[in-house]
Amino acid sequence: MSITAPLAIFDLDNTLLHGDSDYSWGCFLVAQGLVDGATYESKNRHYYEQYQSGVLNIHEFLAFALQPLTQHPLAHLLQLREIFMRDIITPMILPKAEALIAEHRAQQHTLMIITATHRFITEPIAQRLGIPHLLATDPECINGAYTGRVSGIPCFQNGKVLRLQQWLSEHQATLDHSWFYSDSHNDAPLLNVVTHPVAVDPDERLRSLAEQRGWSCISLRD
Repeated sequence: MSITAPLAIFDLDNTLLHGDSDYSWGCFLVAQGLVDGATYESKNRHYYEQYQSGVLNIHEFLAFALQPLTQHPLAHLLQLREIFMRDIITPMILPKAEALIAEHRAQQHTLMIITATHRFITEPIAQRLGIPHLLATDPECINGAYTGRVSGIPCFQNGKVLRLQQWLSEHQATLDHSWFYSDSHNDAPLLNVVTHPVAVDPDERLRSLAEQRGWSCISLRD
């Protein structure tokens, strides 16, 4: 099926959400007593700080982040995810982000979230926001059980561009008149290739890059 409408692409964490769903999931697991609290919390914070600094080893991080999915039956994981969505994610959704999505929807743009956070966490968030296309890091799942490994290319930094290129080829789509909204300098590779790059409540490095390149800069925070 070919897609001809312009793409409106959104990063998720700290862009459409007031916070980071990946980091928050780790904190949720600690609070639920499902992982070793002190050790897991320390590593979760360590990797998040590496991400913010632009030095994250994505494969090392994913080996850490996907491990809890291997330790519980899928039915239990889905129950936990419902609680996480209700108690943690829903309050993080920014009203101005929903309004921005609605503006693009009204223009009949093709809506997409592209995020490094893995699909188990992000799929219900995309559904909640009414965004039909999601490119996320895919955890490998065999016979209904997660293996702790990644399936395909992690959706991070230049990996976002590669994953998007695959999607464009599969859907006979282009980046003509496309938009991409992000808060992070880690998304510079994708911001560089869209028609309308937009920095959203950007970190310092992205704000500087946006100023240098004349990119739009907006806030979705109150």
